Amino acid sequence: MMEAMRVPFAVYQFVDKRVVTLALSSGFCTLFGYSDLKQAYHEMDHNMYRNTHPDDMARIANTAFRFAAEGGVYETIYRSKCANTAGYKIIHAVGEHFYPEEGVRLAQVWYTDEGMYREGEEGTNLARSMSNALHEESILKTAQFDYLTGLPSMTYFFELSESTRDACIERGEEPVLLYMDFSGMKYFNSKNGFAEGDKLLRLFAELLSDTFHSENCCHISGDHFAAISTAEGLEERLKAFIREWRGMNGGNTLPVHIGLYFNRMGLVPVSTACDRAKLACDTLRNTYKSNYKYYDKGMRDAAEQRQYILSNLDRALAERWIEVYYQPIVRAVSGRVCDEEALARWDDPEFGFMSPAQFIPCLEDAGLLYKLDLYVLERVLEKIKAQKATGTHSVPHSINLSRSDFDACDIVEEVRKRVDAAGLSRSMITIEITESTLGHDFEFMKEQVARFQKLGFPVWMDDFGSGYSSLDLLQTIKFDLLKFDMSFMKKFKEGDNAKILLTELMKLATSLGTDTVCEGVETEEQVKFLQEIGCSKLQGYYFCKPISREALIERYRTSDRL
Repeated sequence: MMEAMRVPFAVYQFVDKRVVTLALSSGFCTLFGYSDLKQAYHEMDHNMYRNTHPDDMARIANTAFRFAAEGGVYETIYRSKCANTAGYKIIHAVGEHFYPEEGVRLAQVWYTDEGMYREGEEGTNLARSMSNALHEESILKTAQFDYLTGLPSMTYFFELSESTRDACIERGEEPVLLYMDFSGMKYFNSKNGFAEGDKLLRLFAELLSDTFHSENCCHISGDHFAAISTAEGLEERLKAFIREWRGMNGGNTLPVHIGLYFNRMGLVPVSTACDRAKLACDTLRNTYKSNYKYYDKGMRDAAEQRQYILSNLDRALAERWIEVYYQPIVRAVSGRVCDEEALARWDDPEFGFMSPAQFIPCLEDAGLLYKLDLYVLERVLEKIKAQKATGTHSVPHSINLSRSDFDACDIVEEVRKRVDAAGLSRSMITIEITESTLGHDFEFMKEQVARFQKLGFPVWMDDFGSGYSSLDLLQTIKFDLLKFDMSFMKKFKEGDNAKILLTELMKLATSLGTDTVCEGVETEEQVKFLQEIGCSKLQGYYFCKPISREALIERYRTSDRL
């Protein structure tokens, strides 16, 4: 009888912190443009506010939540998309609670069509009411729904998900927590504008709601989202989700990374499960394609080690857990040491020996790598000063700088101050910068390279040929030396390609008047080949054979050869 009535109304019940739709009238379907009741119920169960104006979604969702949770009278005005036009109609909704039987509270809401909404219409009482409703800032202070997407807020989502998780376990199903973010959102906003970025987030939220139910998702912040689901058939749904997302917004979307935490990994609070799903998601951040990743214990161990590294960096520097190792660079013609590269190694009292691959990426991500790089510089300066004080032969030393160093401080000035304070020639410190470092804000980095060179510091391009090498770099920036990546030597015996490329690149560098170093030299055959093609300097394990401390001291006293 209710479903047959032509008056637009609905009956709801608040169950497990969710608003559940019990009955919809035919008048409701007509008002909101649903072709039949089945479609209307599905829409209300999965994404109740999908046709609501984006600026109104969070406001009316919060109003409805407070009405359901706290009682009182429900009255709100909002805009809803018309079925057959591109515009919005103004909906006036009024509701109240009633009790059909003891212990059961239902809510009945009536809806009135107040006409089409037109931007700039301020003259009517209704328009003024609409304007007031749109600026109810006090509602946002206790918001249960996100103002941009209309999805539950993070706090409310965690409450809902606890209930959903327990219900899944009770039914014998396995709950899964999903954490999602985009790759390249900053660039998308820069290229298309923030309004288009917000539109993209809303479209993503809509697809999330259609896939997992609107109250099983949330917009955490920025381009970060979360959802809860069951494990059964999840992979197929994720693949379909990614395919559909790729085609939305006319194809102008971004790759989405998804981390998954399964309940079988251990029953933990939803907030903790979300953190662990984020760890899995973060492992995909360097890939520019949509994909998903499962959380495993190794990720937790890596996260704990990362936190340990960040928390103990200052202590490691102060107590010199981090040691500086030196790898010689020799002249190809004479075999004599002409430079040394300073390399950091962390010998930790708890974790033992850690390679740079374990601690440098997390320091770089946290913007703390500059501390380590300046520490290495200070140890190098100590060493050179000690050599000069004892009359021991010393050669220039190179230190590696990351892009994060330039973002964290004026690294050029920091290096200059320390070298000048040590009373050493600036030519004794060489700056190594990778190709990838130059790729971010090229004009800025070009200026920093020029500053170093103007102050008298040689600047080398490190790992040349390891990525998408651009020859334009070589005509735009005059490097003092090109250091060829060790990948050429690793492929030395795989065929002639590496040899041909190195030969031609050496000719190019010679024509530009630039010195060269080849990394990864390990055999006598490689040494002879590099000497033949005119490589200036060589670096690798071939020149780092074990030697006793006494023999090393004696050699330092008598020559510059290691």
